[in-house]
Amino acid sequence: MLGNVNIKDVKLRSGDLIKLLRKREGLTQEQLAEKLNLSRITIQNLESGKNATVDTLLKVLQHFELLNSFQQYLENEISNNNQDSLY
Repeated sequence: MLGNVNIKDVKLRSGDLIKLLRKREGLTQEQLAEKLNLSRITIQNLESGKNATVDTLLKVLQHFELLNSFQQYLENEISNNNQDSLY
């Protein structure tokens, strides 16, 4: 169990994941930034859990072919919580 999770923790762990994926692909921050038409500073900030926008995160997820999984997660959550109440 993860216990209490806060936004800062999620941002840091997301940054860790992005860094891991980038390195696994053998890319520098600069190379990933070029591929995504972003600045190196934007990638650096994302990896360090600072100032990430949703758009930036989604671009990176798309690059690493994780956008479909994220979309499926969203769809499942919405479907599971949109059931009509019996009351």
